[in-house]
Amino acid sequence: MSQSALVVGESLVDIVRAGDGSTTEFAGGSAANVAVALARLGRAVQFATSWGEDARGRVLAERLERDGVTLAVDPHAIGHTSTAIATIRSDGHASYEFDLAWRLNPLPDDIDPLVVHTCSLGAVLSPGADDVLELLGRLRGGTTVSYDVNARPAITGTGPDLVAQVEAVASRSDLVKASDEDLEALYEGLDPLAGAKRLLALGPAAVVVTRGQGGATWVSAVQEVDVASVPVVVADTIGAGDTFCAAMLDALWARDLLGPDGRDALVDAPRDAVVDVLAHAARAAAVTVGRPGANPPYLRELDGSSS
Repeated sequence: MSQSALVVGESLVDIVRAGDGSTTEFAGGSAANVAVALARLGRAVQFATSWGEDARGRVLAERLERDGVTLAVDPHAIGHTSTAIATIRSDGHASYEFDLAWRLNPLPDDIDPLVVHTCSLGAVLSPGADDVLELLGRLRGGTTVSYDVNARPAITGTGPDLVAQVEAVASRSDLVKASDEDLEALYEGLDPLAGAKRLLALGPAAVVVTRGQGGATWVSAVQEVDVASVPVVVADTIGAGDTFCAAMLDALWARDLLGPDGRDALVDAPRDAVVDVLAHAARAAAVTVGRPGANPPYLRELDGSSS
């Protein structure tokens, strides 16, 4: 069992459109953001992703290399690097238009991470999503499987097909994170906690619901734990949920709550430990929210870090 994380999913370039019509490009993609955030928190990270052999692909490669993320596969599996045009609203939230392809080159058979994390489009967008499901099924039981729903209806749509895909991934996961917006996209009209419990019933040990400035809730079979968000002046919310996930895994890692025995450990996690884990994640996300683009904090930036 290696002491590393395997992150699986999409990389892309965020083209951020400001209110005045100007654009700025940032390296991004939900899975790539998680990989970078974990590496900045001092964790060893392998990343299975894809991009094109083009200028934007080189930008993505340079970002990962700069932060010490190791590629688990040859990323050149698609014809051109994917993009997301992000329009920033007055409250800092972003809406997205995607030009995205997703495919995954085969991973080594002997890969043996402490935790495997997948998320967003990489978990539900074909043909790569089929490879992700197969990988999770192969690794589950010997590692902790973490999944961030991070729904993107602009490219996946909503309705029964999306729900079925998300639930298939959740059923292979030990820890699921979903925002209140994700849960509304999946289960329209259902209270977020009720939606979280629907996902929990599929098999995860815990589901974490995030509500932006409304804080977060850990839901398991034995407890519900609430933690407030950290007040911050919002630059934009790009990468906030990805940072939250990475920091949550970082804090669980520090408490030996990941790995082959992680599933039972997550169910039995003491309330005080869960509070500390969520608070660490909230602090990290607040740093990302406070500056433009998906720019997660380094460990040194988190005062009183629990890692």
